[in-house]
Amino acid sequence: MEPAVVCNNQSNCDDIIRWFEDVSENAELVQTQTLRRILELNWGVEYLKKWLGDVEIHEVDECALESLYTSLVPLVSHADLEPYIQRIANGDSAPLLTQQPMTTLSLSSGTTEGRQKYVPFTRHSAQTTLQIFRLAAAHRSRVYPTRKGGKILEFIYSSKQFKTRGGLTAGTATTHYYASQEFKIKQETTKSFTCSPEEVISSGDNKQATYCHLLLGLFFSDHVEFITSTFAYSIVQSFITFEELWRDLCIDIRDGTLSKRINLPKVRKAVLDIISPNPKLASKIEAACKELEDLDWFGLVPKLWPNAKYVYSIMTGSMQPYLKKLRRYAADVPLVSAEYGSTESWIGVNVDPCLPPEDVTFAVVPTFSYFEFIPLYRHKQGCNLAVDDFIEDKPVPLSQVKVGQQYEIVLTTFTGLYRYRLGDVVEVAGFHRGTAKLNFICRRKLILTVNIDKNTEKDLQIVVERGSQLLSKSRAELIDFTSHADVVNQPGHYIIYWEIKGDVEDMVLRECCREMDASFVDHGYVVSRRSNSIGPLELRIVEKGTFKKILEYFIGNGSALSQFKTPRCTSNNVLLSILNLCTIKRVYSTAYA
Repeated sequence: MEPAVVCNNQSNCDDIIRWFEDVSENAELVQTQTLRRILELNWGVEYLKKWLGDVEIHEVDECALESLYTSLVPLVSHADLEPYIQRIANGDSAPLLTQQPMTTLSLSSGTTEGRQKYVPFTRHSAQTTLQIFRLAAAHRSRVYPTRKGGKILEFIYSSKQFKTRGGLTAGTATTHYYASQEFKIKQETTKSFTCSPEEVISSGDNKQATYCHLLLGLFFSDHVEFITSTFAYSIVQSFITFEELWRDLCIDIRDGTLSKRINLPKVRKAVLDIISPNPKLASKIEAACKELEDLDWFGLVPKLWPNAKYVYSIMTGSMQPYLKKLRRYAADVPLVSAEYGSTESWIGVNVDPCLPPEDVTFAVVPTFSYFEFIPLYRHKQGCNLAVDDFIEDKPVPLSQVKVGQQYEIVLTTFTGLYRYRLGDVVEVAGFHRGTAKLNFICRRKLILTVNIDKNTEKDLQIVVERGSQLLSKSRAELIDFTSHADVVNQPGHYIIYWEIKGDVEDMVLRECCREMDASFVDHGYVVSRRSNSIGPLELRIVEKGTFKKILEYFIGNGSALSQFKTPRCTSNNVLLSILNLCTIKRVYSTAYA
């Protein structure tokens, strides 16, 4: 979700932090109250009646209600609720999941399972978004105070909304939020506005929007207080675009014009109504860019936006591989990790914005949803599990989680999801008052496996990081990556796809490939490689622009740039076709030879 709010009123900041301290201190009680509120608001809906029957929840005390609810209502995945959500999408107006009629559905990004899913979206979704942004801004303002009336360079994008068969509005959660009253309230109350007008944000063309974001960000360069996007990926991609187009941007700033590449009439008018000729600023930016080119764009952020206090975005999970590139752009400007949430619900806030993204934790906000946690344990060597490498225990409430333990999150939301398995693996790092602070570990379903081997997204990231370090021998850098478990050819083996900037000798690529293969520590993988029941790891180098083609494929199928995450493991035939057609070089590991 879009993470950009400034807290300029110190009294308001103090108020919301006091509120959070109070609900955190009493997290156990607040959670039982939250569950009761959800069930009372949605009492009598078809789904709950199926499991709870005619139990009068008003007559059950809160502790007993928790026990009753978790004993009668089963754990579910999206697939279990999909028939209900599809009926809603098709126009069934009966109270199926919520008593309040549903008029809007969100689309998930689709990068985990290869297809987008409908998720309920209500006014409560927008309200909690505004609430967590205010809370996060209050914590950031204590460390990085910003000027009232400053600008925010936000690389944010709406996709097109559409109507389902039943007449409901559907689109990404970010799109719904940007169109909501809460987004307007956020800007009015904070008196800090994005550089770009609504016409740019909602243009539906991410290339034209990115150019306009950059142009207006430069035009207001001295007023920009911080730089943000939903995901770190979007910021990195925007700056890569800047490296290619800065001369055109300087021309537009000098002359007060707009490049012909912007051909959407509403966007052209909105931008031209804002900018005016500024030869002095254009010359300053041009001189800075010539210096930056010689430095391979190191320090781009402080050079072009001298008053920017920080760069703010989701930087955990699948975004971690972009941190190295982002740090080059930011130099000594701090990177601040944004909040933890999903299309289904917000979960936790970053209460320590001064920590580097690698060390960030998220304090669970106990009013947003009712949270449960499934304890996860790594399987014993030689144990073959069908789904992944975790053994599960019975779910526990927020008040019973333990430091150092890994869990899968389960949500019960105000929007009609009941004991919904989110699929995120987290680890409890500590506590903020009475609420847990979580480290995001990985997604459960993003996994490489051929037979008894099980390697998660996190395992893959560690391996790729070790292998890509060897690229420094050739002064090259890894732009992006994904992977695939090839089980068609025997023996099955892992394929890792890299897009690289710079020229790399084959010998270095072979070293990278061998290093990655040897760095997988999963017992099943090591045993299988030694016995050759899994073949040598294959590294495929793809041509420049391949991952942009993948991005364009997802956007063409309804995703928004602001929600896009490169799939780290894929079996999607369209993606594999793009990757294989764009492959320009293949090398195989000599580890275990």
